[in-house]
Amino acid sequence: MSKGTVLVLGAKSDIAMAVAHRFAKDGYDIQLAARQADDLEASCTDMELRFRVKVTQHDFDALDVSSHAGFVDALPILPSVVVCAVGYMGEQAENERDVEAAAQVIRSNFEGPASILAELANRFEQRGSGILVGISSVAGDRGRATNYVYGSAKAGFTAFLSGLRNRLAKKGVHVVTVLPGFVATKMTEGMDLPAKLTAQPEEVADKIFNAVQKRRNVIYAKPIWWMIMMIIRNIPEGVFKKLKI
Repeated sequence: MSKGTVLVLGAKSDIAMAVAHRFAKDGYDIQLAARQADDLEASCTDMELRFRVKVTQHDFDALDVSSHAGFVDALPILPSVVVCAVGYMGEQAENERDVEAAAQVIRSNFEGPASILAELANRFEQRGSGILVGISSVAGDRGRATNYVYGSAKAGFTAFLSGLRNRLAKKGVHVVTVLPGFVATKMTEGMDLPAKLTAQPEEVADKIFNAVQKRRNVIYAKPIWWMIMMIIRNIPEGVFKKLKI
C-alpha cells in the first residue's frame, strides 16, 4: 500500500531524480514533472519495476505561469508531498550583459517556482494537509559579485518559502526550505568545488526525505554550510565589498 504521492517538479535534474528514488524506495508513488516529460518514460518504468510503486510523468513548464493552475487540475491525484527542484544558474557574466538572460535566471529560480508552489499551497490549505519542499540556495543568503543575479532570485525564493511556512503553520500544511550548498550535479560540472563542502545528490535526497518525515523547517545538505553562511552574512559591508568570494 502506498504511503502517499510525491510530486517532483523539475524532475530531470540530478537532485530531483535522487529525491524521486529516495521516496519511491520508501513506498511513495511518484509524479515526475518536467518539460518534454516523455523523456522520463524510461525512468518511470525503472522506478516502477525496482520499487513496486506507481510512477507517472507530466508535462510542466515552470516559466509558463499561466498554465500552473491547469497543470495541478490535470494531476491524477493531488500529492501529499511536493518537492520543487526547478532552477537554472546561468552565467553571471552573461547575465550582466544580457537583460533577457538575467530575466530567465530570475524567472527560473523565483517566479516559476513561487507560482507553482503558491497554486499547490492553496490546494493544500483547502485540504488541510500536505508538505511543500522548495530547493533554494545558500547563494541567496548574501549577494556576491560572482553570482548575484542567481543569488538574488534564490534570496527571493527563500523569503517566499519562509512567508509561506509562516502563513500555513496553523493550516495543517508544512513548508521545508532546502539550502544545499555545493552539489555534484550536471549544473556544477566543470566547477572546482571543495570536496568537503560538496554533497552528492543522494545525500541531498536523504536530507529532504528526513526533513519531510520530521517536519524540519530549514535544512542544509552539509551542516557546515550553516556556519559558513552565518559568517558571510555578518561580515561588515565595508569589508565585504572589498572581498572576492
